[in-house]
Amino acid sequence: MKISFLIHNAYGIGGTITTTFNLAGALAARHQVEIVSALRHREDPNLTPDPRVRLRALVDLRTEADHPLHRKPARIFPAAEYRHRQYSELTDQRIGEHLAALDADVVIGTRPGLNVHIAHQAPRHVVRVGQEHLTLDNHSPRLRTVLRRAYRRLDVVTTVTEADAAAYRRTMWLPGVHVEALPNSVPDPVLPPADGTAKVVVAAGRLVPVKRYDLLIEAFASVAAAYPDWQLRIYGKGEEQPALRALVERLGLWNNVFLMGAATPMESEWVKGSIGAATSNFEPFGMTIVEAMRCGLPVVSTDCRYGPGEIIQDGVDGRLVPVGDRDALAAALLQLVGDDELRRRMGAAARHNAHRFAPGPVVAQAERILEEAVAARTTGRAATETSRTGSPLTGRVHAARDTAHAAAAGALRAIRKGRR
Repeated sequence: MKISFLIHNAYGIGGTITTTFNLAGALAARHQVEIVSALRHREDPNLTPDPRVRLRALVDLRTEADHPLHRKPARIFPAAEYRHRQYSELTDQRIGEHLAALDADVVIGTRPGLNVHIAHQAPRHVVRVGQEHLTLDNHSPRLRTVLRRAYRRLDVVTTVTEADAAAYRRTMWLPGVHVEALPNSVPDPVLPPADGTAKVVVAAGRLVPVKRYDLLIEAFASVAAAYPDWQLRIYGKGEEQPALRALVERLGLWNNVFLMGAATPMESEWVKGSIGAATSNFEPFGMTIVEAMRCGLPVVSTDCRYGPGEIIQDGVDGRLVPVGDRDALAAALLQLVGDDELRRRMGAAARHNAHRFAPGPVVAQAERILEEAVAARTTGRAATETSRTGSPLTGRVHAARDTAHAAAAGALRAIRKGRR
């Protein structure tokens, strides 16, 4: 198959970029794969794509940030999408031209606004896949209304958790659209796993309020008081760094808690620890949880919606604690810090259980989803195929799809006319 990913900015850093690069690289072993970045702001990407994956951009902000069309708001990229201000008539035009000329069997969008472009503008012979890396209830009511209409034109919608897939099936009414959970994958480790002897707790992610590293530091104060030879290492960068540094100093933890900055890749840092920690108020999936577990670390995590509870088996390969509960978090950390045998046993279970997020199983699932969708498109079964809700895709829905497609095409023609 020829597979084309459409991503916001492949030259930045973040979970969606990481998982897209991982999946594209794994698929490239058997398929022709490209990643098309709507935007580009630097010469080289922060992450290195697999050499078999072609990477290109549609709008280069280094030279086109002042383009007249880039000063006008986007018409097709939905205004309710929080990235809307970064899109414009120029991105509408370039994305539309790219999709119109697409020579691929499958096109995969990686965020809601780009999925809307694909739904309205991708050729009918191309299988249209919309990936959701956030959750349905994370979208505003205005955006959900836009997506409910646009996503009916897609062939497949994937979410990263079963809970979110169920929410889409239950509330979005997407007749004929196959909705399935496809978890993020983590590359196979290349280093020996952690052996559980290092007196180090490791956490990683953006230093932003939702990750609640303040809660983790406060909970770790109890660990440091009972076990002063243990350390907490937090990897990442972000707006919360000054406040977190001040908190460490206020609690007198400068010999125990360290803000390590960003590290890529993280594998060499995970294996230096014995316990992973994740304390988010909200987590669509939990990429760092899987990374830590694949390196042999049991993870103590808040049981936030949606991801951690589908990754961690409480008491088997890690611990789940209530969101925002500092005392419960401290108790779970103390349990693992104080019991060497339990820590090693959970670490081994974590490594074993997290194998389901290895590239092999995830890519096999992705290939099945895509091959079934391509086969349905090729044989013409897409017109009668049903989703898991059992609702048939009627001719009336096809007519609505074609009307929406015509409206989007008209908007694109208006943009081009205005440019002239």
